[in-house]
Amino acid sequence: MNQDILLSAESVKELLEKGDDVLVIDVRDAADYEKEHISGAVSVPDFFYHLTTTATDQLESTYAKFEEMLSAVGLKPGQKAVLYEDGLTTRFGGSCRGWWILNYLGHTNAAILDKGFSHWKSLAFPVDSEAVTVTPSSFKVAVNTDIIAMKDEVLAAIDDPNVVLLDNRDAREWYCEGSSPYDADGKDFSPRRGRIPGAKWVEWYSLMDSSDTPTFKSAEEITSILAEQGITKDDDIIIYCFKGSRASNTLAALKMAGFTKLRNYLGSWYEWSADESLPIELAKAEVA
Repeated sequence: MNQDILLSAESVKELLEKGDDVLVIDVRDAADYEKEHISGAVSVPDFFYHLTTTATDQLESTYAKFEEMLSAVGLKPGQKAVLYEDGLTTRFGGSCRGWWILNYLGHTNAAILDKGFSHWKSLAFPVDSEAVTVTPSSFKVAVNTDIIAMKDEVLAAIDDPNVVLLDNRDAREWYCEGSSPYDADGKDFSPRRGRIPGAKWVEWYSLMDSSDTPTFKSAEEITSILAEQGITKDDDIIIYCFKGSRASNTLAALKMAGFTKLRNYLGSWYEWSADESLPIELAKAEVA
C-alpha cells in the first residue's frame, strides 16, 4: 500500500490547483453529492454501501461492479485517487473503506482526505453542485490478496496463536446489545449478535482524535492503545467490523502507526453472523 495514506485539505487543494493528475472521489450519498461537493469530484457512493461476503462468486461480482463504476468515473491506471466523506467518523469510515478497496483492487495510488468534506468547507475551499463531465477509462482489477482475510482464514485464526483477531466494532455490538450499526426499531440487521471467538476488542473511535474535527491519533498514541490489549507492531492482525468500513479505518490508523501485517476481513460480521455453522462468542451478560 502507498504510505501516503492521509492527505490534508491544503495538500489536495494544491494538487488540484497545480493541475496534477488526481481524481477526487466523493463516497457520500448521491443526494448529498448533488447538493454540494468538492469542485471537480466524482461520486461513487457504493464504496460505502456495497455489501459482499468473501465467497468467490460474490467477490467476482464485486470486481466486475467496481471495474464498471470506476471506468465510468474515469479512474486511470496509476492516477492519484483521493477519497472523502463528511468526516472520518461520519460514515463508519466510508472513505477509508474506499481507500482500502482501491488498494485491494490493485490501485495503490490512493489516499484519504484528512478531516473530510466538513473541514474542506470550513476552509472555504472550492465547492459546487455542478455535474462533472468525465472521460471514461478502462479500469481493470488486479487483486491484492495480501490485504484481505477470507472466511476460512478467519476461522483458522481462532485456533492460531500467531494471528490476532481484532474486533473494532462499536461497544453495543461487542457487548452483544445489537448486531450491527444498522439495527433499527428494535430489530437486528444481522441474523446473530456476538463476536468471533478469541477476538480482542479495540473500539475504532478510540483511535480517533475528536478534540476538533475527527482525525487519527498520533502513532505513539495508537501504538499504546493497541499495546494495552497485548497487540504489537510485529503481530499478524485480521481486523473485522460489520462490513469492512470501520475495519478499513482502523487498518489505515495502524498502517500509519507502523503496523505492517494487516488484513481486512471484508465479509466481517455481515458474512460471519449469517453462517450458522460458524462459532460465535457472547458477552457474559448475554450468556447469563
